[in-house]
Amino acid sequence: MKEIIVKNLNYRAGNNQILNDLSLTIPADKFVGLMGPNGCGKSTLLKHLYRVLPIQQGEITFDGTPLAAIPLREAAQQIGVMGQFHAVNFDFTVWQIVMMGRTPYKKGFDDDTEEDAQLAMEALRKVGMWDRAKRSFASLSGGEQQRVMLARVLCQQPSYLILDEPTNHLDITYQLELLEVIKGLGVGVIAALHDLNLASLFCDEIFIMKKGQVVKHGTPSKLINEDLIRDVYAVKSVVSAHDDGTPIVTYRRQGLSGNSGESP
Repeated sequence: MKEIIVKNLNYRAGNNQILNDLSLTIPADKFVGLMGPNGCGKSTLLKHLYRVLPIQQGEITFDGTPLAAIPLREAAQQIGVMGQFHAVNFDFTVWQIVMMGRTPYKKGFDDDTEEDAQLAMEALRKVGMWDRAKRSFASLSGGEQQRVMLARVLCQQPSYLILDEPTNHLDITYQLELLEVIKGLGVGVIAALHDLNLASLFCDEIFIMKKGQVVKHGTPSKLINEDLIRDVYAVKSVVSAHDDGTPIVTYRRQGLSGNSGESP
């Protein structure tokens, strides 16, 4: 089974130690949530996984091969990425954006194929954006753009998805629909999330980060409790459970002295 394995990863920016001897394993068939307060290193870890940041110390392997040794085109066929921000400098249509997901499979100026078009069509239908295929990407709302970018990633046919706060800008309906689509893909997922209730519903496993380290790891039902939320997020909460055992987190008012997390 393919796995992404991170061993003893350290990353420093100036005098700030952002990742501190971090290790974790991401199976190819699990939806893994990466959680923790702002500034704990979630996005920095993800940027190492999709190779925006260089490895200063430590190791990341994909299917037993050092990630840095895999050609970028080959890596893009295996690992799809959706970040928080989607800067598009030209007036592309939704269809054009999604078809860009086929780029890792092309050489030079190869034309789009019927298979490419079919994959793009299926991806847009999965995220509920097929009826806006001819629209300008720039004319869409933030939530619609988020769904289009997921469709682009799906077009890559990756075995892993790396998602940095994928539910940003989405209302509750589309948060649930988007995560349901992702959950049903049957690929490995590592997603930075903020909402503990959404993580409880969709994640098979959760890694809790604090100060650049993984401090807790487990299934939502075993991991999420009032003590953990207080220790990691410094907030008061009440944790109950659905009939199926899924945790439900209700937050309590903190008062003016409440401290809800780490500094960025």
